[in-house]
Amino acid sequence: MVDRMAKEIERKFTVIHDGWKAQATASSRFRQGYMGNDDKASIRVRLENDRAFLNIKSATLGIQRHEYEYEIPVSDAEEMLDQLCRKPLIEKVRHFVEFEGNTWEVDVFEGDNAGLVVAEIELEDEQETFSVPDWAGEDVSHDTRYYNVCLVKHPYKDWS
Repeated sequence: MVDRMAKEIERKFTVIHDGWKAQATASSRFRQGYMGNDDKASIRVRLENDRAFLNIKSATLGIQRHEYEYEIPVSDAEEMLDQLCRKPLIEKVRHFVEFEGNTWEVDVFEGDNAGLVVAEIELEDEQETFSVPDWAGEDVSHDTRYYNVCLVKHPYKDWS
């Protein structure tokens, strides 16, 4: 059962104030972990509310990467997160924010990454134009520190 086999094209920004909160339309709680990461790809297990997914994403730097995602049983995901994934796990609440015809995802991190808030927008094409809300700050799409897989190795609490 393949849920998604595609290229992911996304831009990532820091969040500089809470203005997005008034525009949020929904939210989801995430608990995710990584295993089998190397210079070619990352393997992620994610619990999103009451559903679970296995995700394989190319380790390519930049805004476009290969991504494959498959739904798996929640009990399998819980076991993999507890037994097979590197710690700390990524814990966050993702808020969906509508802004000028696009859906932005604002991730508010918890645990070892508490205090970090980033916004992402998924695009159809690398050259696609879009409006950036005033609560979105620096474009950090090419800064690997902000990749979730890197937040496991070097959590936000350890940034200087």
